[in-house]
Amino acid sequence: MKKFILILLLFIGQYVTVHAQDDEGKRAEKIQALKIAFITQKLDLTTDEAQRFWPVYSQYENEMKQLLVNRKNADVLETDESLLAIRKKYRPEFVQIIGQPRMNKLFNAEKDFRGVLLRHLQNKANNEQRPMFRRK
Repeated sequence: MKKFILILLLFIGQYVTVHAQDDEGKRAEKIQALKIAFITQKLDLTTDEAQRFWPVYSQYENEMKQLLVNRKNADVLETDESLLAIRKKYRPEFVQIIGQPRMNKLFNAEKDFRGVLLRHLQNKANNEQRPMFRRK
């Protein structure tokens, strides 16, 4: 009987873990799709530009994420310098695809998207803390 309960608990634990990972994956995919739409709209990308831009941007974004994951406890200034180095590395490719003015808009659009996302998450957290029913 104890073995049965142990096995049952293991299966429940695995189910909960897999389900939580699925939810996180879906949330990340949804955020990524919103980011793509946001940046596409801000940069006013044509279909041809978008086809050339998004693969390069994906490489750029992966390098940025990799740096941040690997440098959690690193010196903040060194991390900032490394992030700037990655931006400078991709600047010529972005300029070639979308031009200098829109490349500047790209970096501002990234910052704007983070702000919009943060405000949305804060509003959602505030709404969840409010009681569903108010007493009169």
